[in-house]
Amino acid sequence: MDLAGKKNMGSSGRTIRTYRRQIVIGAAVLLVILAVVCGCAGRDQPKTPDLATTQHEPGEPVEVRVGSLKGPTSLGLLFLMDKAGKGETADTYTFRMAVGAEELVPLMAKGELDIALVPANVAAILYGRMEGGVAVADLNTLGVLYVVSGTSGVESVADLKGRTILLTGKGTTPEAVLRKLCQENGLQEGDYHLEFKSEPAEVAALLAEDPAALGLLPQPFVTAALARNPALAIVMDLDQEWRRMAGGEGGIVTGVTLVRRDFLEEHEEAVKRFLEEHAASVAAMGADIQAGAALAVEAGIIGQETVAREAIPGCNIACITGEEMEETLSAYLSVLWEFDPELTGGSLPKEDFYYVIPGS
Repeated sequence: MDLAGKKNMGSSGRTIRTYRRQIVIGAAVLLVILAVVCGCAGRDQPKTPDLATTQHEPGEPVEVRVGSLKGPTSLGLLFLMDKAGKGETADTYTFRMAVGAEELVPLMAKGELDIALVPANVAAILYGRMEGGVAVADLNTLGVLYVVSGTSGVESVADLKGRTILLTGKGTTPEAVLRKLCQENGLQEGDYHLEFKSEPAEVAALLAEDPAALGLLPQPFVTAALARNPALAIVMDLDQEWRRMAGGEGGIVTGVTLVRRDFLEEHEEAVKRFLEEHAASVAAMGADIQAGAALAVEAGIIGQETVAREAIPGCNIACITGEEMEETLSAYLSVLWEFDPELTGGSLPKEDFYYVIPGS
């Protein structure tokens, strides 16, 4: 019953009996309203953190800020970047490409990125620093590390004794993998020297000047270096060496995709959509390398399409999610931690480090 009806009751000539009946009805309606309001309030009470929680209606676009490294991790995103640029994605994406993980880590910590594709051990370190504030959503790059040189006499890890190796990524996957392999092959840290450069392109340029040097490079920079200087060749595949060390099980995990936990809790559906679009982008790269090569050149990752077409198949880009992601990454990080706990931030991440969609 509305307020206007109540105001007019006295002048309407209604009987006391009718008036009482209206009061009863009004009270009943009020009780129903209070029950509904209380019920809603009860449902809105804070709960134990649940990654399924979202504050957005299904289908509502979300702004997603993504950072990646100039290399294989970005190759897997290129078709998604292209679609986003054309407005063909459900959400709005902003992409940022960096030459080193040290540029992306503080942006994640400050909340200026929502998703970042970073080296596997960097993800574990950031998890510790942010007190569990990030989670891994997928593995985006597997083994892509090769030792390149124009010299002979390097056929095994043991042959690196007394040599200087040029590489990038101090404190990240390349250094960790190389040091672990050297240890397993009887080399102490004083038996070899690591010389760090700012980015893979710098290592490739130095190898072109001095073919006798040794460089540890990821694809696609390996192919670019070989194309620039025919005197160079791959002398060692670190993924093969790692598998040999591990008894044939579990290769290198080069890159993973991190999501800030608060973004994941608020926008889980958007994260799921990103994973679907990331997987589709990786599949598109494998299905149409020519188009992918053009996108790689346009993005400035590789200089020439001919080099890109040759390099992309060896970049081992992926989008591995679910239990396979957790099993593969946890095994890899365990090896690094046993070798040097500081490589994973002093400890191994807990179970909540792995974002596994139920049923995936």
